[in-house]
Amino acid sequence: MGVSAKNIKKNVMHVISGTFLTDDLFLKNLPFIGVVVLLLFLHISHRYVCIEKVSKIEKLQKELKSAKYEALVISSDLTNISRQTQVQQLVDGYKLDLKQLKEPVYKIEE
Repeated sequence: MGVSAKNIKKNVMHVISGTFLTDDLFLKNLPFIGVVVLLLFLHISHRYVCIEKVSKIEKLQKELKSAKYEALVISSDLTNISRQTQVQQLVDGYKLDLKQLKEPVYKIEE
């Protein structure tokens, strides 16, 4: 059962010469080998698609973070501009002849 140098040389020559492709063992297992190769191709292509999707997700997360920051800044500016004192200053600046009410607003009902 020992592995001899002569046996190894014979097996290497068998592979190099290509005669193993015509052996019954290889031909009998050809469908299995085909399925294994197909699964390898599917695995490689799936991994490539996953890497692309992860890259796209990271890009979209950065874009979302930027959009959230921009929305926060705009909301802050709007809150600042819509304060009563700011509105009064804008009205006075444009000389619109509008006065601030001294009495609270009330609804007339019939």
